[in-house]
Amino acid sequence: MPLFVLSDSLEFPPAGLARPDGLLAIGGDLSVRRLLSAYCNGIFPWFNEGDPILWWSPDPRLVLYPEELHVSRRLERTVRQGKFEVSFDQAFDQVIENCAKVRRHSNDGTWITGSMIAAYGEMFRQGWCRSVEAWYRGKLVGGLYGVQIDRVFFGESMFTIMTDASKVAFVHAIRRMHQDGVKIIDCQVPTGHLARFGARLIPRDEFLKEIERWTFTTCRQILSDNY
Repeated sequence: MPLFVLSDSLEFPPAGLARPDGLLAIGGDLSVRRLLSAYCNGIFPWFNEGDPILWWSPDPRLVLYPEELHVSRRLERTVRQGKFEVSFDQAFDQVIENCAKVRRHSNDGTWITGSMIAAYGEMFRQGWCRSVEAWYRGKLVGGLYGVQIDRVFFGESMFTIMTDASKVAFVHAIRRMHQDGVKIIDCQVPTGHLARFGARLIPRDEFLKEIERWTFTTCRQILSDNY
């Protein structure tokens, strides 16, 4: 499969043309409009500091349907104990910066670059990103963030600096999203951690149909020339 080079146009090649590892295209920018276009097409950016922007659309896709959330008995007890205070959209910048910092320290890669932090911060200010925070005695100790378009949530990253903090934030996030009518959560690539919460793999074509179904007309407006 060829690797597509993006131009100034915000259009992406079809996700089905991605390489077997999911890599589809290179280049472009991280403007809000381009990022929204990417998510509406089942594509997301993932690259290391100093590298060009890389765009991915893996097949199959790891997703979580909120009604299928599985919480272990031990974790459920922790959630009910109320050890952590959980908030929504109150500290987005802190959450994404901590996600980047924790990944650097754990040698999990540095794909949350300075340009990514700035881009998603602007997405948040324009109302497209969400964050969930877990606090312990007034200190931020865990959280997650992602992009939401109508009833689809595209998860990006989570962090924890205290045992179970991110897990509790995750459980609260999924349950709140379920109440709010979110139908599918994109987890991007397979991980055992998310599989234990009930996430499962579906074909990319099915995932793209879910995006089209649950973003209603929003993605069509985003992808139009008049947005």
